[in-house]
Amino acid sequence: MNRRGGIIDVDGIRVGHYTDAAAATGCTAVLCEGGAVGGADVRGGAPGTRETDLLRPDTLVSEIHAVALSGGSAFGLDAATGVMRYLEERGVGLPFGGAVIPIVPAAILFDLSIGRADVRPTAADGYAACASADAGPVAEGSVGAGTGATAAKIRGRERAVKGGVGTASLQLGGGITVGALMAVNAVGGVYDADTGRVVAGPRCGDCGAMGDAVRMFTSPDYDVPRGNSAAGAASSANANTTIGVVATNAALNKAQANRLASAGQDGIALAVRPAHLLSDGDTMFAMATGKTDAPFDINRVLAAGAVCVSRAIVSAMESATGLAGVPSASELGHCG
Repeated sequence: MNRRGGIIDVDGIRVGHYTDAAAATGCTAVLCEGGAVGGADVRGGAPGTRETDLLRPDTLVSEIHAVALSGGSAFGLDAATGVMRYLEERGVGLPFGGAVIPIVPAAILFDLSIGRADVRPTAADGYAACASADAGPVAEGSVGAGTGATAAKIRGRERAVKGGVGTASLQLGGGITVGALMAVNAVGGVYDADTGRVVAGPRCGDCGAMGDAVRMFTSPDYDVPRGNSAAGAASSANANTTIGVVATNAALNKAQANRLASAGQDGIALAVRPAHLLSDGDTMFAMATGKTDAPFDINRVLAAGAVCVSRAIVSAMESATGLAGVPSASELGHCG
């Protein structure tokens, strides 16, 4: 059971998933039909995104209405079109030129190497994710955008551990809430920043249990699975990504929302080690619903954002289930 709370604890946020377990892919819609001030931060060297330029502090539009997270690599960006259609049908969006245009930033992760590479989330699947959203607890683990996600791949995919979707939240007092939802498909291992323990690491060749990713990766005896050339690095491009949303009900402005997205990247670095590599597409979105006019300390909101992202990543790995031949952390022991 998730004891870390969830992103829907933030007023105005709903979450829905579309899951195709047979093909090992899916998508997730984080909805804010009342609008939210948005921000984004892209740190990975191989991102796949939509509408991130629109979220820069110096651009015109401040309000977004959803974020779409999807598997399927670049093909999965189609899911955002279905999210837009769902919102447009309900009159949700930015009135402009006689139309209502929903603003839906999106990011994808690479899951084509497990399940079926020819099945990717579509616009219809993005619509279905929205239709499934309700007021209940957010489903975690190998669902939605995390269906085909894997992690701890520094020794190659054959020693990976199953990734997934996780969520967490914090109450800061005075009516201020911060929450996060993450889809974890990282090349690095996952660590619990609260305790220091290894949550998920590459499977060892001898015993099959999980090891410490950082220790393995920085060892002088590390055996590079794909070669140590630029071509070897490129062969894993777009293969590893942690993407997600950090949200608050505080009334942030656009610059503050972008700073919250940046703090979310700190949360990734707390939990995923190593992170932000050339073959990663690590991307964070922020949503500030402004559902409360309570005063807030922006630094506390930023700190809480990093903590929520870190805890959501841990929850994703702990909730994941084995799929397509990739075992979950809950099925494995620890080496040494």
